[in-house]
Amino acid sequence: MRASREGRPAGTRLARLLTEALAPTVLVTALPLIAAARVSRSAGQFLLWGGIALTFCAVIPIGVLVHGVRRGRLTDRHVGDRTQRARPLSIGLASVAAGLLLLAAVRAPAELFAVIVVVFVVGAACALVNHWWKLSIHAAVVAATVAVLVPLVGPAANLGWPLAAAVGWSRVRLRDHTWPQVLAGALLGGPLAAATFLALA
Repeated sequence: MRASREGRPAGTRLARLLTEALAPTVLVTALPLIAAARVSRSAGQFLLWGGIALTFCAVIPIGVLVHGVRRGRLTDRHVGDRTQRARPLSIGLASVAAGLLLLAAVRAPAELFAVIVVVFVVGAACALVNHWWKLSIHAAVVAATVAVLVPLVGPAANLGWPLAAAVGWSRVRLRDHTWPQVLAGALLGGPLAAATFLALA
C-alpha cells in the first residue's frame, strides 16, 4: 500500500510534466521554427519567415490564452472547460490565417507554408469537434506534430510516437480527458496533418 500511495504522486507529477512540456502552445511554437530553420538559407530568411510564423502561430494565440486567464474568462491556459474554448480557438485560427497571408506575400518556401496550413487545419478541426465534444487538443497537436516531423526531418522523428502516447496517458492520468477523447484527438490530428502536409509540401 505504501508503494502504491507513493507511486500515485510521482505518476501525477510525471503526467503534469508531460502535459506542460508537450502542450499545444509549446509544439506550435517549436514546429514552425524547426520548419523555418530547415528551409532558410540565411539568418535573414530565418528571422523573417520564422518571425512571422512564431508571431501568428504562437505569440498572439498564447497571448490570448494568458489574457483570458488573467481576466478570469478562462479557467486555465489549457482551457479545460470545453465551453470556454470557442473564443480563443477562433482568435487563434484568425491569427494563423493572417500569418499564412503574410508568408504567401513574402514567398515563404512550400514546406514552411505547409506546416502553417497544418496548424490551421488541425486547429479548425479541433474547434469544430469541441463545439459538441471535449476532444483532446493535446493529443491532436502532438500527433500532428510527429506526423509532420517524419516527412520534414526524416524517419528519426518516429521516435516521437512514444512521447505522443505518453502525452495521451498524462491527459487521462490528470483526469482532464478520457481515453476515447485522447484517441479521437490522436486519430484526428495525425492523419489530417500528414495528408495536409504531404499535399502541399
